[in-house]
Amino acid sequence: MTAEGFLEGRRLQMARGVLLQCIMGGYPPARFYGSDDGDLALVPDPAQIHRLPWSSQPRALAICDAHELTGESSPLSTRGQLKAVIARYAALGLAPVVATELEFFVFAPNPDPTQPFQPPLGLDGRREDGHSAFSVSSNNGLRPFFNEVYECMAALGLPRDTFMHEMGVSQFEINLLHGDPLLLADQTLLFKHLLKEVALKHGLTVVCMAKPLAHTPGSSMHIHQSIVEIGTGRNVFSDKAGAPTATFRHFIGGQQAGLADFTALFAPNVNSYQRLCHPYASPNNACWSHDNRAAGLRIPASSPVARRVENRLPGADANPYLAIAASLASGLYGIENKLEPSEPIQGEFVVPDNLSLPCTLHAALERLKRSQLAKELFGKEFIEGYIASKTMELTSFFDEITPWERRVLAAQA
Repeated sequence: MTAEGFLEGRRLQMARGVLLQCIMGGYPPARFYGSDDGDLALVPDPAQIHRLPWSSQPRALAICDAHELTGESSPLSTRGQLKAVIARYAALGLAPVVATELEFFVFAPNPDPTQPFQPPLGLDGRREDGHSAFSVSSNNGLRPFFNEVYECMAALGLPRDTFMHEMGVSQFEINLLHGDPLLLADQTLLFKHLLKEVALKHGLTVVCMAKPLAHTPGSSMHIHQSIVEIGTGRNVFSDKAGAPTATFRHFIGGQQAGLADFTALFAPNVNSYQRLCHPYASPNNACWSHDNRAAGLRIPASSPVARRVENRLPGADANPYLAIAASLASGLYGIENKLEPSEPIQGEFVVPDNLSLPCTLHAALERLKRSQLAKELFGKEFIEGYIASKTMELTSFFDEITPWERRVLAAQA
């Protein structure tokens, strides 16, 4: 839209079905978004209008809410779903606080998708070989790129906590500062967009797939969650003596109740489950533990005021609004219904059957399809539309024969 049109308050409308558009560009049948495929209104959030610092021409980006033409939030909007979850907490005098940890890979251009990704050439003319995890000099070859990333983050008002090289080849992680869930979802979206745009300027490719490289850890989007009392700011996961509260237990119990049903929301793509095949770095379970990274729900070592629950299931490919909404909605369900969690696990453990999660997109969608909890928390229209869109994507994947199948199976009798 032109700047003049935007400043005049001209309403931007969009076909309702676009909110269910699948990643290949197609749409599920119109019955999932209204047979007329009428319009939605895109209403900009005044706090989320940003001049794009990487653009050579003056351009701005406005994050919008999707409203029905009658004025209410569209049930198909993931940002609207997150706002509804936050409002349910507020009705109880509570406010969730979250932080996201986003991992991503920086690669050389990959014009042929049949070829594996490669790390970019560094300033020394070499490609990283995977020995740079947590090294203070690991990103020196990408210094110009990261310098502009930092500058653009500052220009967009994105505060960063820590930046580090992760375990994968040319894999990095950023920890965004904790705060309001809607703000963190907006910041995560903006950061991913920023990464890709700045990378293109530097002749690089940033990939937020869950598992872009074989034999290498995948990329997650861990979500740290705590709940505070509105007015006092007190963390309700800790009592006055610093001990964990019943609310803390119930929140974990709700997370355990919802993780399996919502796996398709945390791991939305076929490739997501490649990441979850690694049992340690990406735990595919609903167990909980004090500071054990093999558990899907980890309680990091912290002071009582910072007691929180880390959901380690979401991948970097997850929609931040939907992943945060699903995680917080599960916790609230546990608080409202006083659900008790399982016993915490420590050390090496075997995942009980009732705490295992779906391990393929097909299984996750089938679980979501049967979930009454999902329809209760997110509405039948959203869940059925999401399943329809993701089923199209899964069907498209199965329409292709992979190199592994040709390489390994063609020679079989």
